[in-house]
Amino acid sequence: MANMLSSQNNQHKPLILLVSGHPEGGPGDWMAAWERQRPDSARLDLGMWDKPHRNTWVNKLNLAIHRAERPVILVADDIACLAVAWWAEYEQSDSANAVIGALLVSPPDVDRPGADPRLAPFGACPRQKLPFPSFVVADREASQPKLVTTTQLASDWDSLFSLDEIDARWDAGQYLLGRLLREHQPAVRLPVPAVEREMVAA
Repeated sequence: MANMLSSQNNQHKPLILLVSGHPEGGPGDWMAAWERQRPDSARLDLGMWDKPHRNTWVNKLNLAIHRAERPVILVADDIACLAVAWWAEYEQSDSANAVIGALLVSPPDVDRPGADPRLAPFGACPRQKLPFPSFVVADREASQPKLVTTTQLASDWDSLFSLDEIDARWDAGQYLLGRLLREHQPAVRLPVPAVEREMVAA
């Protein structure tokens, strides 16, 4: 019975789906640290790092969201942010309701001349409003062109923008994630005292 109740509770508790845009980077990888710290998280390995394929990544992301069988908050960084944007472009009429928020960290500028050639399959980057609450985060150490790109994407995606010092722990990111989780929590209705119920009935 206890296991059954636990399973039912997990159906309503959001899954933090960690979607990295690069292979796991060891102890300095904040996403790996979050995975160790948070029992409500799971990491999705998109693979194909030398030659990422947009549709394959989007399909992997879509499958992971459906398999969660509960609300999902996406936490993505680097190229994986573009996979999230393309997923929203393709799937928003079908399954976007399963995603209740996103934390998008250091998205690259796929459309800027001289961009990483691995990004070419992801252009031109979708610019429509995302169908869920989101934060777009830039690293304080980023170059000026990178900051311009990140703020523009935040505006296009209707996301809140944050400028943070992103380190191996990135506690400020946990705070942003907490805001997305609190926004999802339904309002708690307190029980009405019996005396008040009798007054209303009268």
